[in-house]
Amino acid sequence: MNKSMRYDIILFLLITILAASAIITHSKAEEVTHNVGGFKSRFLAHVPYGSTITSCERSPKACKVDGSPGPDCCSNKCVNLQNDPLNCGKCGKKCGSNKMCCEGKCVNPMTNEKHCGKCGHKCESASSCLYGMCSYA
Repeated sequence: MNKSMRYDIILFLLITILAASAIITHSKAEEVTHNVGGFKSRFLAHVPYGSTITSCERSPKACKVDGSPGPDCCSNKCVNLQNDPLNCGKCGKKCGSNKMCCEGKCVNPMTNEKHCGKCGHKCESASSCLYGMCSYA
């Protein structure tokens, strides 16, 4: 095999690899699209999960897209008022250090019968919540 033939083979392999990677990249970009206000956007597909997608004060629909931290807008950030301890039930309402936000209310999971240990964990009627466990004693 002569030297020019080797260069031709190497060049062919490089072009094949570049073409294959372009096809794979293009197909993945089309798979990850978001529908915002009736418009499809590949731009939103490149925003990492948990980050602010856009100014939600200017465009409240930005918080409604898939992958948004929550459907509500507080201080120009998308949040979920049902479980955000810094915006519990309404923007700016912070839960205390021993409380968590469940269903938009600050509760103490160590003693709350409706949210014993975690949100939504309800104790039976005959038991009580102590140290985050139903019927501990």
